[in-house]
Amino acid sequence: MPRTPEALSLNSSFDPETGLPVAVAPGIVRVTAPNAGPFTFTGTNSFVVGEERVLVIDPGPDDTRHLDALLAAIDGRAVEAIVLTHTHRDHSGLARRLKAKTGAPIWSGGPHRLYRPTGWLERRLLARHCDFSLLPERTLEDGETIGIDGIGLTVLATPGHTANHLAFAVAGTPYLFTGDHVMGWSSTLVAPPDGAMAPYLAALDKVIVAPFTHYLPAHGGTIPEGRKFARALLAHRQERNAEIQRKVAGGATSAAQLVSRMYRGLKPGLRRAARWTVEAHLDYLVERGALRRRRTLLGNRYTVANGAEATDQSES
Repeated sequence: MPRTPEALSLNSSFDPETGLPVAVAPGIVRVTAPNAGPFTFTGTNSFVVGEERVLVIDPGPDDTRHLDALLAAIDGRAVEAIVLTHTHRDHSGLARRLKAKTGAPIWSGGPHRLYRPTGWLERRLLARHCDFSLLPERTLEDGETIGIDGIGLTVLATPGHTANHLAFAVAGTPYLFTGDHVMGWSSTLVAPPDGAMAPYLAALDKVIVAPFTHYLPAHGGTIPEGRKFARALLAHRQERNAEIQRKVAGGATSAAQLVSRMYRGLKPGLRRAARWTVEAHLDYLVERGALRRRRTLLGNRYTVANGAEATDQSES
């Protein structure tokens, strides 16, 4: 019999202990920034990894209080490098100031870049959150290992949320730093043209088969059954693809119509994120030939490419 997908169960019961160093595993300390919000949950988690010498993963937003908290957690130890999962400013904004304080180089998956050019009439509302000008001293490659103080981190390229997104596996342990790729409190925002659904889904497959079970995300608490959660997240995204096909077959022709039919009762502050995610799914379905896109003066319009087999009965 086919395996029943796990249901996506989100967990918002997390005390970040903002600004305090919290030991989450041997040689790993979490410090959460004071930037709680609808897209950052309780704030960005920065991690200090190592004992005598350390790495800092995701220094977080450009906030003096968080800089002081990180320096207190580092406690005068040498910082080998400032390592970024990606270059959204809630993760990378403090990198330059921390570099100035510690002399540590910045390592990442390369400069921030878009998946595709901005489309006609498309507004890049995430532009101010993208750190395009930050250039790393070292570009990390998929599969390479970086070491600090006896701890080895293997780089896993996990694009989709951004093109330069990385995860870091702690060798010989169950721990995986997942950045924004997998978070236990929410599904991940994938917002074109900054993000893209096809590489995001492929990267979910990648972490699911990797032998790491305890995920340390950049927002929220540890996910103790990470691979199970990632499988549920993948199934959730696949169902969204199917639902969008059904809604289009049922008469929804635009991203705005899809959002109104799929997210009834959604808080106004989250409708923008829902619109971005729907557009990422639409890009994915058009790329795969499941939907057709027609550009009009009023924006993109969509139809089912291969007939209306997936009729949405709720629309009739």
